[in-house]
Amino acid sequence: MKSTNSRYFIELAFDGRAYHGWQIQPNALTVQQVLDRALSTLLRQSIHTVGCGRTDTGVHAKQLYAHFDVSHSAALDDTDRFLYQVNSLLPHDIAAKRLIAVADDAHARFDAVRRSYEYHAHTRKDPFLHGRSWLLREVPDVSAMNAAAEILQQYEDFSCFSKSHTQVHTNLCRITDAEWHWVGDGQLVFYISANRFLRNMVRAIVGTLMEIGRGEHAPEYMHEVIRSKDRSVAGTSVPACGLFLSEVTYPYL
Repeated sequence: MKSTNSRYFIELAFDGRAYHGWQIQPNALTVQQVLDRALSTLLRQSIHTVGCGRTDTGVHAKQLYAHFDVSHSAALDDTDRFLYQVNSLLPHDIAAKRLIAVADDAHARFDAVRRSYEYHAHTRKDPFLHGRSWLLREVPDVSAMNAAAEILQQYEDFSCFSKSHTQVHTNLCRITDAEWHWVGDGQLVFYISANRFLRNMVRAIVGTLMEIGRGEHAPEYMHEVIRSKDRSVAGTSVPACGLFLSEVTYPYL
């Protein structure tokens, strides 16, 4: 029998400082928990969202998609009104940006074909960047970091950047972009895109690149790190405050 439920994608943005990441967990406040509660209240039925991926504690998102199934509700008839209502139920640090009706088998996690992150750092103390960017003690060699970042695109096995004891079946990823840019006075952003990412992968990559940028290793050291498949060889993970999930791409959106 065909389900009477309809499936929707909801696009979100959030400041992750108050949350223990996206995914619901016991005894900790998460973005998913807050969203599910708001949707359940508005739609007057139990709503359980499925996100496009996890984010760690303190990580932000400029764009994150989740899907949910719902039996018909009048609240869904007017999309603009729905977004206004759900945003009135969400705290100031989570925003619902779009609601999109999708096919019943559309999946926020498994259908995503590309994910992009940004890592923000700055070299001069700025109170307006606190909590959303990492304050560096010294100016790194960006040319050396970009030379090392180019090497990332030559490999697919990134076991060296994966958090230990995760439940993933493979550590293979295809990185398509990885580059640092100065974006303002003393502000530096690392842009990276791939078909998928491992737990803690971006922060570990940035930590390794920063070691190279400080002159602790030559750019070619990146080959040694990746070939080792050993997390202890890569750099220390950088603080979560500078990391943003910036874009998630689907073939049908």
